[in-house]
Amino acid sequence: MDTSESSTAEPENGGLAQAPGPGTTSPPAAFPDAGGARRGWRRFTMDTRPLRHPAFRRLWSSTIVTAVGSQLTAVAVPKQIYDITGSSAWVGYASLAGLLPLVVFALWGGAIADSMDRRKLLLLTNSGIAVTSVLFWAQAVTGLDSVAVLMALLALQQAFFGLNSPARNASIARLVPGDELPAANALGSTVMQTGLVVGPLLAGVLIPVIGLSELYLIDALALCVTVWAVVRLPALPPLTAAATAAGRAGLGAIAEGFRYISLHKVLLLSFLADIIAMVFGMPRALFPQLAAETYGGYGEGLALGLLFAAIPVGAVLGGLLSGTFSRARRHGLMVLVAVAAWGAAVTGFGLSGNLWIAVVFLAAAGVADMVSMVFRGAILLSAVTDEMRGRMQGVFTVVVAGGPRLADVLHGTGGSLFGARAAVAGGGLLVVAATLVLASVTPALRNHRV
Repeated sequence: MDTSESSTAEPENGGLAQAPGPGTTSPPAAFPDAGGARRGWRRFTMDTRPLRHPAFRRLWSSTIVTAVGSQLTAVAVPKQIYDITGSSAWVGYASLAGLLPLVVFALWGGAIADSMDRRKLLLLTNSGIAVTSVLFWAQAVTGLDSVAVLMALLALQQAFFGLNSPARNASIARLVPGDELPAANALGSTVMQTGLVVGPLLAGVLIPVIGLSELYLIDALALCVTVWAVVRLPALPPLTAAATAAGRAGLGAIAEGFRYISLHKVLLLSFLADIIAMVFGMPRALFPQLAAETYGGYGEGLALGLLFAAIPVGAVLGGLLSGTFSRARRHGLMVLVAVAAWGAAVTGFGLSGNLWIAVVFLAAAGVADMVSMVFRGAILLSAVTDEMRGRMQGVFTVVVAGGPRLADVLHGTGGSLFGARAAVAGGGLLVVAATLVLASVTPALRNHRV
């Protein structure tokens, strides 16, 4: 599929799809690896070529701030709900309260992102998320103590996120050249995974010092950085007149997106590979049980913290060393290898009775997850025409959000029936087996190249 469509962005987007001109042949000194092959140790480190492009650089830089800020809210909401109710069940109900709006608005948001200027949509949705964070702060600082209000605000926040995520991810292909998409995905994913590690740790330090309510306010202020970055983006209108047709963002447009997936086997298989990895192989629901029963001798609190942090730490490590794989051209094969490696690492984790060995296996799983994220994202951006990218990113958001929640149910049930370690190891083996079957019977993904 042709991925060389021209951009209507202003010149600051890096000159994509334009004829070479003065100054385009020599990358800036700030990014010495920007042009061609890298030598020495830099071959193994993160590929920073996408940061040459000012628009992408601004968007990525804002993510550094918001990745941490969003995790402050992610910690504060369940903490506040638990403080009010004293019940973990209500924390789980709140998670489900945010799932339906996320699914509905991610699908609809994908259709909207294909029918209007994505920059305008990002401005509206990021502003909406920021306002929601301010409302979270207001209810906390006034001592409202209402679970219903918290769940309503969480649903509203997830609705805005569902509208925002497809537009944000689909915009990347308009800000960097096609051969830099894996590197751009690695840069973005590394920052997000770093936020998953730093954000909760920072929240744990800040709550006793400044209180829980201020976490929401910090998140709102961090989102102002993102709004500023989006203001500085070039216009990102639809590339074709047909994309702006009346009713484009309705149910028909969403259905068209699913038809598009069904007709493009590589996309369908890349989604299926992620579902296999997450549903069968994401064991987070069993971390508390494992921390108490298997690794309790190390200290239950320490064990639980290490288990939750290990996968994001591994993903960050994979991102920092993404130069070792981000230039690979067989994107489909890389996805399959990464998913199989994830399954093997999860199996090793399930078989480990030693906490430190278990953490190493989980970190290895995180590295594999980073590789999978990079190339699944690259396939999604490069194998899709621009007028469909928003809807594909909407479906992607639903898969990424829904898979781990299904895994929580599956692994929680399996842990109760067969024991936690058996459920984890069995799930990992299922991932490996299913991936091998997928690779053998569907050569479309295995043979897909950029």
